[in-house]
Amino acid sequence: MGRSPALTDVEGLLVGHYTDAEAATGCTVVLAPADGMRASAYVRGRATGTRELDALSPHHLVPAVNAILLTGGSAFGLGAADGVMRWLAERGRGFPVGVGVVPIVPAAVIFDLAPLGLPDRWPEAEHGYLACERAGRDFEEGSVGAGTGATVGKVLGAKSAMKGGVGTWSVAAGDLIVGALAVVNAFGDVRGADGRILAGARGDEGWVDAARYLALGGKPAGSFSRPGANTTLVVVGTNARIDRLGLYQVAKMAADALSWRITPVGTAVDGDVVFAVSCGAVEVKDSMAVELLAQQAVAMAIERAVTTAKGTPEIPGLADRFGSAPGVAEQTEC
Repeated sequence: MGRSPALTDVEGLLVGHYTDAEAATGCTVVLAPADGMRASAYVRGRATGTRELDALSPHHLVPAVNAILLTGGSAFGLGAADGVMRWLAERGRGFPVGVGVVPIVPAAVIFDLAPLGLPDRWPEAEHGYLACERAGRDFEEGSVGAGTGATVGKVLGAKSAMKGGVGTWSVAAGDLIVGALAVVNAFGDVRGADGRILAGARGDEGWVDAARYLALGGKPAGSFSRPGANTTLVVVGTNARIDRLGLYQVAKMAADALSWRITPVGTAVDGDVVFAVSCGAVEVKDSMAVELLAQQAVAMAIERAVTTAKGTPEIPGLADRFGSAPGVAEQTEC
């Protein structure tokens, strides 16, 4: 079987991971081509941890960014972007300022300091640098990089949660390619295309169904009900020629796919962010085709983030069929 579709099917984009399995954390970098990439972002959640998002505004001075960093470690992990900047600066990539260049690296975090992670370890500058060193067209999915300590289905706390992770996919229409990478650390359950729960909160008699449980007055339990403890981060990439205003619309439309696959989503305790980048020259009459393809790619990337995630003794994952809840359909290979 050949390689699965991926964000890096968009020519010029590379992805690299740093994984700390012992501390259950890590970071993932999406590298732009040498001359940068146009980029924008849409903030879907209400409890975000970010850096350099202002540089993605269509009104900002810088015309392009050089990388996007997705990282664990909550706000502590934002320091890993310093290493990404150093790697880029050593290669002369960045916004020219006369005496050199300043690499532009927007970043966003997930909270993984618990239950699998360590509260005193997170990705640092050297780890962002290593992720850049390891970047390529082929990269792993599942419990790696920024998804190493990711979990989903946390409405009843860690005891009923399942493993999240990193997933990727791409779709094409003629010469147009749109890819997505998702780091899924959601408060809610993750569903398949048929609407059934794939990974989520597990009860004594099967899936809890977090959205229904909460709608009927159920109360969330555990530390994951606090703001910022849950996040889904997405990078959408395309070879279409789109400006930053158009990319904002792509990111906003792509964010709708989160609600297709994660229930509930965008809650007060989620910090979801969707980035959209363009580094190609394929002409499109408008961004509608890109927006719709982006929704498809994001939905599948979210699904793969849980179906490729490996479980631990504490929290089961679908990749190894460990501790599946009753009634879970057998997963098929993509």
